[in-house]
Amino acid sequence: MPDGGRPNGCTCAHLQLLGTPGVTQAVGCADCLSRGWRWVRLRLCVTCGYVGCCDSSRGMHAHDHYTRSGHPVVLSLASDEDWAWCFADQVFLTRSRESRSGHPRPRPC
Repeated sequence: MPDGGRPNGCTCAHLQLLGTPGVTQAVGCADCLSRGWRWVRLRLCVTCGYVGCCDSSRGMHAHDHYTRSGHPVVLSLASDEDWAWCFADQVFLTRSRESRSGHPRPRPC
């Protein structure tokens, strides 16, 4: 689909899960490390703090964590990315330019 399968309204029913983002130090994706695999980018589960690799990584462990746990929202831990993703609603959440320290909001469609 041209919009990547995202709903036209770009809404997320899970914004309440997002707190004020803190500094997170992650060694890596524990599941990849245990297998001797490399990852592309890391994602942080905002519900429990699990750190998994992104969907571009071999293991896709952040997505697997969502499938197993039902925890819907992950934050990107990449230093050059400033967004979250809601697996359940298939919506990117970005911080407004006016308030980079504020809560992520759905990206305009």
